[in-house]
Amino acid sequence: MNKTQLSLKIKAEAKNLGFFACGIAKADAVDQNVVTLYKKWIGEGGHATMAYLENYPDKRFDPRLLMDGLKSIVSVALNYAPANTLPEGEPQFAAYALGKDYHDVVKNKLRQLAETLGFDEYRAFCDSAPVLERYWAVKAGLGWTGRNHQLIIPHAGSMFFLGELFLPVDLEYDEPMPSRCGKCHACVDACPTHALSFVDSASVTTKFDARSCLSYQTIENRGDIPTDLSEKMGDTIYGCDRCQTACPWNRFSQPNDTPELQPTDELLHMKREDWLSLTEDDYRRLFKGSAVKRAKYSGLMRNIHEALE
Repeated sequence: MNKTQLSLKIKAEAKNLGFFACGIAKADAVDQNVVTLYKKWIGEGGHATMAYLENYPDKRFDPRLLMDGLKSIVSVALNYAPANTLPEGEPQFAAYALGKDYHDVVKNKLRQLAETLGFDEYRAFCDSAPVLERYWAVKAGLGWTGRNHQLIIPHAGSMFFLGELFLPVDLEYDEPMPSRCGKCHACVDACPTHALSFVDSASVTTKFDARSCLSYQTIENRGDIPTDLSEKMGDTIYGCDRCQTACPWNRFSQPNDTPELQPTDELLHMKREDWLSLTEDDYRRLFKGSAVKRAKYSGLMRNIHEALE
């Protein structure tokens, strides 16, 4: 089987496993302009307290250091646009957190992909290593990085989990596509805390400051949420999707049909009073195997009291 045939087979098997999109990029050092911007963002403290984003810069900027003999990066996207949502008027969660932990779901599918294709040597990642996921998704031709700093797939939107399969073989490589955001700045306008802003008045490029982001504050932040930010939470008690729901490309999104990503009946039937009286045992049962465990019980209860009281 030549590299073209193998590349086509990889994409066909990825589709069979439920991935919405699959592309392939040549493993190489990250473009210097991207490295420079990333280092500037870190230097300015835009990553807030997420110190892990500072770690392993050598590997982050050259994935070949993560796997001996790496030649190709297979980038995949798994749709998480919700088929079922929490009732309107009740406390809300970011759509990505409604089902099981995406790290496990995507990595399990990537392992199945590698094993189905007969690869013994590979590495599978999903937000679990110093890998610039959106960069490699763009390099693999899946879409472009929008002004909301999410990967946008044309005629599909941005509600996708990204994952990477590292392989030690040469393959047929896809071409990146240019941004199709045009003059749109709906995501910037929709951000309630101005975590997204234009670099300057003449620029079409945006910068992202995690310190002002409600997703960071309600998930990663272990301290108190500043009052000026908690006042913007509305009825969302975990994460924030406003920069995504404002994006015109997400009008094309289709509900996902991945069983593991569907919310449980118990979660769908939770009411405001249930959240306010949530016990730690309730929390453990309700979010077993869920990404919501990232915030811990104490963090979720902090969010609940900030938003609902």
